[in-house]
Parts: sequence; C-alpha cells; structure tokens
Amino acid sequence: MNAKLISGLSRRCINPLPALVWLSLLGGITPGIARAIDVFRTDASVPRTAAGAFANDAAHPCQFGQLEAPLHLVEAVNRALCENPQTRQAWANVKVQAAAVGVAKSAYLPNLTANLQDVRDHATTDVSGYPRLRSANRSTVYSGSIAANWILYDFGGRKAALDNAEALLAAARANQDAILQSGFSAVATDYYAAQAAAGKLALAKDTESIAHDSFTAASARVAHGVAAISDQLHAQTSYAQATLNRAKAEGELQTALGILASDMFLRPDQAITMPPAEDGVVPDQDFTASISTMIEEAQTVHPAIAAARAKLDAAIASEQQRRAEGLPNLSLIAKYSQNNQPASLGLGQPEFAATGRDWYVGMQLQIPLFEGLSRSYRVHGAQAQTEVQADTLDQVRQQVGLDVWKSYQALQTNMQNVGNSATLRQIAQRSFEVARGRYAAGVGSILELLDAQRALSEARQQRIQALTDWRAARLQLAAKIGLLDAGDIRTDDNPLR
Repeated sequence: MNAKLISGLSRRCINPLPALVWLSLLGGITPGIARAIDVFRTDASVPRTAAGAFANDAAHPCQFGQLEAPLHLVEAVNRALCENPQTRQAWANVKVQAAAVGVAKSAYLPNLTANLQDVRDHATTDVSGYPRLRSANRSTVYSGSIAANWILYDFGGRKAALDNAEALLAAARANQDAILQSGFSAVATDYYAAQAAAGKLALAKDTESIAHDSFTAASARVAHGVAAISDQLHAQTSYAQATLNRAKAEGELQTALGILASDMFLRPDQAITMPPAEDGVVPDQDFTASISTMIEEAQTVHPAIAAARAKLDAAIASEQQRRAEGLPNLSLIAKYSQNNQPASLGLGQPEFAATGRDWYVGMQLQIPLFEGLSRSYRVHGAQAQTEVQADTLDQVRQQVGLDVWKSYQALQTNMQNVGNSATLRQIAQRSFEVARGRYAAGVGSILELLDAQRALSEARQQRIQALTDWRAARLQLAAKIGLLDAGDIRTDDNPLR
C-alpha cells in the first residue's frame, strides 16, 4: 500500500483502526518476517548444517581452511558430509517437512481477509420520454472490508493433518540420519583404503631398498668368485620386481587419494598426506555382544527403520485426515465493511455523499453432501498407502537385520586376521633375518634369501591391510546397527573408540 493511497483514505475519513488493520494484513506480514518470528518454532527441529550432529565445530560448523597434514578421519568425514549433495538434499527435505508442520499448526488459527477498492465511478441514466429525469454522476468510490473465519471443530481433520506432517518430519530427520551414517561409513572406507595404500607404498619402497641391498651383496659375491652368476641374476630379478611393485603402489596411492579428495569435494589432484597405517584404533572389546542382540538393537534404533515407521504413522494419519474431510465442520465467522457509495433520494435526484457500514458475526456449519464419490476413492487410496508403508517397514526391518549379520561376520573375520597378520609378520621378520645372516655367512642360498624377503614383504602388507580392513569393518557394523554419531570421530591423538 503506497503513501498516496494512505493519504486518500485519510481524506475520505475512513475509520483509522480498520485501515491500519488492512494495511498490516496486506503489506506488513512479509515472508521474511514470518520466518524470523517462527511462532511454532519449526526451525528448532532442523539441524544447523547438512552434516547434522557430525559437524563437530560448534562455533563454525561446516567451515574449513587448509587440509590438515596428516589428514585425520574427523576432517575427512566432516568435509564430505557437509558438501555431499545427498546430505544437503536430505537436509533440505527436513526443512520442507518442518515448514509443513508449521502449515498444519496454522490451521488452528483464524483466517483474516481484507479487501480494499478505490474506483472512479461514472453513472448515466436516460429515461425515455422524460428528459428531466436524466441523471449523470461522477464519483470516486471506495470500499473496504475485513472478514474472519475460525474453524472451531472439524471432527479431527486438523489433528490428523498435523499428525501426518509431524510424522513426515520425523521420517525426514531419520532419513537424513541414515544418509549421514551411510556417508560416514563410505568416507571412512575410502579413508582407510588411502591409508592402506600409503602404508603399502612405504613398504614397497622399503622392499625395493632391501632388494637393492640383496642385489648389491650378490653382485659382490659373484665379483669375488664365491657365488655363481645365477645368484646375481636372481637378485637382480627380485630387485626389478620390487621396483615394478613400488611404481604400482604409487599409482594405487594416487588413485585412492583422488577418490578421498573427491569424497570431500576437492580436486582429485589435491595434495593429501595420510598418517601411518600403524597409527589409529586397534582391536578392542567393542561389538562383543551376541549377534542376536545386535540385530534386535538395529531393528529398534536404526534410522532407516525409524524413517519407515514414521512414514507408516504418516500414512495412518493421512487416512484419518481423508475420512475427516468428508465430515461437517463448525466455524466462527465475522465481517466488517465500510464504503462511501453516494446515496440518492430517487430517480433523477442528485446524489449525496454518504458512508455505509455493515458487520455481522455468527456461526457457520458446513456439511459435505455429495462430491461425486471422490471422497470414498481418496479414502480407499489412503488405506492402500497405509498397507504399502506397513509392508515397506517389514522389508526394511528384514534388510537391516541381514546387513548387520553380514557386517558382523566381516568384522569377526577381520578381527582374526589382525591377530594372524601380526603373528605372520613376526615369523616372516625372523625368517628373513636368519636367511640374510646365512647368506652373508656363505651357508645360505640366494633363493632362500629372496623367498624370505618376498614372504616378509607380503606379511607386512597383509598386516597393514588387516588393520585398515578391521577399522573400516568396525565402522560398517556401527553404521548398519545405526549407532554412529559425532562421538565416534576422534583425532589420531585420541583414536576412534
């Protein structure tokens, strides 16, 4: 409403109180102010960031500077979850459903409608045979009204709509939690794969150095005539193979780092330094509960099941809403109007300035009688949707149980391999030291030394792979149960527990 119109209304002596009400309704309550007020506090149910509880920086969540060196799991997870389009989409869906809850709650408030008109009226009347009765009037006519409608009772329709909106909000939040846990697990898997690749490259370089030393020792023995040329050739072949493996390990590391950088939405060529594979969490007594207990817990707390259960509740509420829409509703109604329509004493008489006012207040009962059977079909459709969501809940519950079972078995296997790999590495280390001593003393063969050298290299790589596989499997199981949260992220100084 502009200043010119306000001034015009004042000159025409409109009651100032209704005018102010009209102006506030038409122009004062903007969407921005409505969001700022948030009477129903729907924003309280929306996480601050797309990463939800995983954004561990309370002061500046999802704000990052340069990458740490070495990169810790906590930063990799936070960067990935904050920037992932899937997590951001899930976050946006929570906002959508939170707003829908506000809409459903607004149905309990009265509706106010204001109407203002300011028109130029030109009326001419010609009466055949009676020219003296002719009239012509020009006037500026304004009118204004404000109407109220407040539904007092509707047989539970608004309650069902609110239950539906709140259930869908719960489903959206649970779905966001499920996506965050899945994303956490995926990033952690890629992180540990990169850590394993970095460790394997370090071992490949060490193996190449050992192979070079063996080749040098064999060459020296051949030069002094105490060993056959075949010893030198065997050692040289082993050295060339070690060089080839080192180059391959370098390529695998760069690929793994590129994948991890992409998870964090950085360029694949972003420089990343990984901590040593031996650093970090080691097998402990976590997840020692029986598999049956884990499956029961997962089928109780897993966010995917919570989302499916909330969608079932929403479908039930939607069915109740459809039924209530076909029932009567009782409303309180009121209206006040004012205009300056000129008045005349009769045909052919001049018009005089006048002010008209009208108001009413009362009760209104609306009873739907017939809608072409559409209501019945909508109810049937809502019933079918409830059945769909019930079956979906059973399917999700079954899938969660299977995922926990598979992850648990993988964790048990990896836990055993961590212990077995430690034993294998110790044996291979002793075997290599003995073989190297025997060759230096001239009582062992080059083939014995090279076999021990190869066995040690493989044992050390298997140890690194076993550690990183166990760490990834541990988080996979936590994600399948639905237990991952911000407390599961720690720096290497205080390992993930």
